[in-house]
Amino acid sequence: MPVYTVSHVQNVRVCVVMVGLPARGKSLLAQKIVRYLSWLSIKAKCFNVGTYRRQTASQPDASFFDVENPEGLAVRVEAVNKAVADMMSWYGDEAGVVGILDATNSTRVRRAWILKLLRENRIEPLFLESWCDDSELIMNNILDVKTTSPDYAGKAPDFAVSDFLARIANYEKVYETLDMETDKDLTFIKLINVNAQIIINKIETYLESRIVYYVMNLHIKPRAIWLSRHGESMYNVSGQIGGNADLSPQGWAYAKKLPQIVADSVGPGELTVWTSTLNRTQQTASNLPFKKLQWKALDELDAGACDGLTYQQIAEDFPEDFKARDDDKYEYRYPGGESYRDVVIRLEPIIMELEKNENILIVTHQAVLRCIYAYFMNIPQEQSPWMDIPLHTLIKLEPRAFGTMVEKIKANIPAVSTYKEKGTFELGVDDAKVNDVKNIITRA
Repeated sequence: MPVYTVSHVQNVRVCVVMVGLPARGKSLLAQKIVRYLSWLSIKAKCFNVGTYRRQTASQPDASFFDVENPEGLAVRVEAVNKAVADMMSWYGDEAGVVGILDATNSTRVRRAWILKLLRENRIEPLFLESWCDDSELIMNNILDVKTTSPDYAGKAPDFAVSDFLARIANYEKVYETLDMETDKDLTFIKLINVNAQIIINKIETYLESRIVYYVMNLHIKPRAIWLSRHGESMYNVSGQIGGNADLSPQGWAYAKKLPQIVADSVGPGELTVWTSTLNRTQQTASNLPFKKLQWKALDELDAGACDGLTYQQIAEDFPEDFKARDDDKYEYRYPGGESYRDVVIRLEPIIMELEKNENILIVTHQAVLRCIYAYFMNIPQEQSPWMDIPLHTLIKLEPRAFGTMVEKIKANIPAVSTYKEKGTFELGVDDAKVNDVKNIITRA
């Protein structure tokens, strides 16, 4: 069961209504909010009007978005009506808590219609505008859209850029920004040039304040994040969990090779390396020529009374706990230790720092990386503890408007598998059952 339901959070449902011209990062912001809230067990879903429009008009040119094009306007009105209808059904049928209406919503007439509908259904509206006149940032967003949006799949790059600029010009004809005088009675957040300036108006509920806190820590500039488990440890070799073991010889080989793998992926740029406070992560990062920070929040899931045991020993000594953990691995808490949910709670400050910063490499542990990876990939909580995060692999994540791009770079240094299938204490990966094994690059 989610931690935050309608009854738990002041009996309030919220709709985040995105506002802004194209190429202002609205879809990226919307997806990030959904990922964040879902990660915290708050039921959230994004309703992207463009997705509904593509059911009728999959790849229209810029003239389709001209307000004086009656055929295009009719299709776009139908799309927003369908998106809103599905969102309202979701609130009722699936007990939705935070819906996000992802569209330009660029006129006060459109926003007034949405406001009336939400008020009638006792849903709190929170308007979120991304206003931007930074030409470099806008062009970066256009370049992102042309490579990831279905609207330009298979189209020539030059055409995609020129057509999208023309689309923006059509929206600019009718665009009405939020302002403190005309819209003083609305609850809204206005981001000016990402986060150069933030205007907040009439934020009242817990959920609204939580969203504000998150959005204030975001930036939407293109960037990458690198993740790695520590190298193979002596406990990995013996099959024990937890502890503060040193690296094995193979783990030290990974630590020695990691700087070159990182350099090949990052290029000439600088990184800041974050590690846990445990020996095996610090030893893995020891050869990296970058600034290093230790975070207690990045320490491995605390196994409590089971710390230092093998899974076979846990099955024999704590059979009821062994079964309970397999039955609900996300919620199960080791005796005197932690659950995956506990790890998510202590990782929230890490996520906030990650969203504020660029060029970060995190060297940490299996359970912690599962939680971080699940956040960026929007993986359901019940699935995240069962993901395979192999040793001796560098993961590169690139958050984009229409999803997160993933590259997994294997170091080609042998290591044991620490993956445990449900219902067994044996370790090893069944490739047919472990998800997300795409985008693998091997570096010899």
